[in-house]
Amino acid sequence: MTDLKDSPLGHSTSWSGAYDPRLLFPVERAPQRRELAFDDVPPFRGVDVWNAYEVSWLDVRGKPEVAIATFAVPAQSPCIVESKSVKLYLTALNLTRFAARVDVAQTIARDLSAATGARVEVNLTAPEGFGDLPHAELAGDCLDALPVECDDAAPVPNALVAHGAVVAETLFTRLFRSVCPVTGQPDYASVEIRYRGESIDHAGLLRYLVSFRRHAGFHEHCVERIFADIWRRCAPQSLAINARFTRRGGIDINPWRTSGNEPAPVNARTARQ
Repeated sequence: MTDLKDSPLGHSTSWSGAYDPRLLFPVERAPQRRELAFDDVPPFRGVDVWNAYEVSWLDVRGKPEVAIATFAVPAQSPCIVESKSVKLYLTALNLTRFAARVDVAQTIARDLSAATGARVEVNLTAPEGFGDLPHAELAGDCLDALPVECDDAAPVPNALVAHGAVVAETLFTRLFRSVCPVTGQPDYASVEIRYRGESIDHAGLLRYLVSFRRHAGFHEHCVERIFADIWRRCAPQSLAINARFTRRGGIDINPWRTSGNEPAPVNARTARQ
């Protein structure tokens, strides 16, 4: 089992000047999923989309190159990778020479795939393509103007209530916050819930999402807990959760989980990212 005390989080670290895939620190998904009673196959599939904005290396002449990297980590991977270790790993590429950009992408993909135990897709966007990267806010009706009591010290799944006619709707909040399970630093996100089923009480859903404000969990784990609680408490016919977390250390992480077979949403950066 992963011991987070061995991770670089919360510790003073030195920056490596040489490429070293051993800097990547895997974290097993299984213990968190067992807490959610997902001992077998969870009732979702999905992907964790990482955007890294501080990727740099040297060309064969020693001239610096830059790019924005996108990593797609499948939800079925045995492990996630702790984000500070990814930052350390990417920084270690800064003084490494590569013949071409494709070699950088292939190297990162190989190393992240080895760390997570699944095939990770990596795409590098060159500076001439920066202006074409998509920007958009989440879809649906915003819950944030609803008047709700929000003084919970931990997530309150009993606030989730569904009843009445079957509806298909998309709801979102920009008020989500959780905290890092090691450092206690805040992690902010916009969260979109798309479902079909008996109507979920909007005020109760907002109260539930805001109740994560003191909850310690990695981004991926928080999204899977949200999915599990809505799935069990509200029993929708279909459910998809899309979370866009704000950037930390030059990286944002965006988990998406769905009960269906639809393609992943467009990797469009929100204004806060």
